Amino acid sequence: MKLHDTVVIEGNVEIPEDVEIGAFTIISGNVKIGKGTKIGNRVTIKGNVVIGENCKIFDGAIIGEEPQHLKYKGEETSVEIGNNVIIREYVTIHRGTALDKGKTVVKDDVMLMAYSHVAHDCVVGKGVIMANCATLGGHVEVGDFAFIGGLSAVHQWARVGAYAMVGGLTGVSLDIPPFTVASGQHAKLYGINLIGLKRRNFPEDIIKAISKAYRIIFRSPLPREKALRVVLEELGDYKEVRMMVDFIKSSKRGIARHHKD
Repeated sequence: MKLHDTVVIEGNVEIPEDVEIGAFTIISGNVKIGKGTKIGNRVTIKGNVVIGENCKIFDGAIIGEEPQHLKYKGEETSVEIGNNVIIREYVTIHRGTALDKGKTVVKDDVMLMAYSHVAHDCVVGKGVIMANCATLGGHVEVGDFAFIGGLSAVHQWARVGAYAMVGGLTGVSLDIPPFTVASGQHAKLYGINLIGLKRRNFPEDIIKAISKAYRIIFRSPLPREKALRVVLEELGDYKEVRMMVDFIKSSKRGIARHHKD
């Protein structure tokens, strides 16, 4: 184990032999760190925190701090971080609350760029990238392989679907469906995330099906419920299309509109 002489460790902390921890880092509480993880200087990890294997946590990050919620009264809540997660400088990840899941979750292969923030009770899906200063309010859910642009903010309880792309300087107050692109001060939809889908090696027929579903739902004159029925009748054999329809049907905050609406 490679620990700098100034590291402070308090409580029930599990650290494998191959973990590296830099100067002035403080780890306290019930903390479990996976094999191969490297932690930089002046990092703070506190409370009930599980960190997976082969993660990289850069200088100044704070993981497991109390949530910024006025009703939080010190309940035993937690943070769970998966494997191969990159947490850059001064990222903050707060623990959950008893008002919701009781934990904040960051899944495998996520990259959180410098100064980004993951608030209490969020779930950040596998392979998500959050660019510099991107911010998630409490209870936000981000689907697998979504991208959140720099200086963007997602309102509490909102959702960003899998493989969606949120542009920089975007304010997300309504749900962003899977496979779409959203941008703007009050986020609107700009079609499907074609480049992202191609980078993830989606077959051409699936991309065409998603694109057609988008046109029917967001650009046709059909009422939303009827449009969803038409999409399922014509394209329901595609699980990706069903994913989009299910996401829209399950929305509680409402769905962002197409930009020409």
